[in-house]
Amino acid sequence: MSSDDTAQSPSGDTSPSPFHEGPAGSADPAGSARPVDRDAAPQYVLPLVLHLEKTDPPARTDALRTAARAVLTILADERSTGEGEWARAMRDWEDARIRKVVRRARGAEWRKAAALPGITVTGGSAEVRVYPPIPLDGWPKELAKLQVSGTDLDDPEPPAAPDREGPVLWLNPELEMSAGKTMAQVGHGAQLAWWELSDTDRKAWREAGFPLSVATATPARWRELITSGLPVVRDAGFTEIAPGPTVVAEGGERFCPLPGVRTARR
Repeated sequence: MSSDDTAQSPSGDTSPSPFHEGPAGSADPAGSARPVDRDAAPQYVLPLVLHLEKTDPPARTDALRTAARAVLTILADERSTGEGEWARAMRDWEDARIRKVVRRARGAEWRKAAALPGITVTGGSAEVRVYPPIPLDGWPKELAKLQVSGTDLDDPEPPAAPDREGPVLWLNPELEMSAGKTMAQVGHGAQLAWWELSDTDRKAWREAGFPLSVATATPARWRELITSGLPVVRDAGFTEIAPGPTVVAEGGERFCPLPGVRTARR
């Protein structure tokens, strides 16, 4: 369920731009002194833990939405910015490849995981706890023993159509991924959308509770999305799937407006 992904820029290249485009793209905020070679930087991971009891598992789509909202919640938290207690860890994580690992916990394991510093985000049936980034080899013992593989979920009923007031994280219809892998992918998509926004748009989205939808595109729609100039998550192919695009983030009608094509910086 770990995922090392590359997010392609709207222009389709990885040249520097005014925005931090993604894990391997070396596109940082204007004037940043961050290293261009993300593989040379110390590597960090953003842990997410899904509360998964045997008798009452969450619906798959709700777990995906909740994971994406968890990523947004920690990005927006005051502890992650400026001089906040998590800010250094967040900067170190963003300087390297953007890794997210999803694990699962139940019972006493969940209670121990929930006691560690982090944020629990609740959806309709899902609970996901997100933690500040940690070094790849620096997992707390409470999280290190949690299982990574084998997490899969179902939707008891067909998911509702996407709510277009908020952004839609469109999944590649040609891929089959475990629930945990997909949670990491939509987390990347939400993060790319966040990076595209102005402070004003971020504030409005945050105050609304980060409404968003997750849906699988039709093949025809996917072909449109992948060439639209919208943020694209590209998986590095280390786990489960071959390298390639996994998620496209499309802006909402009210929250998280994303331009289809952004004018390149001159």
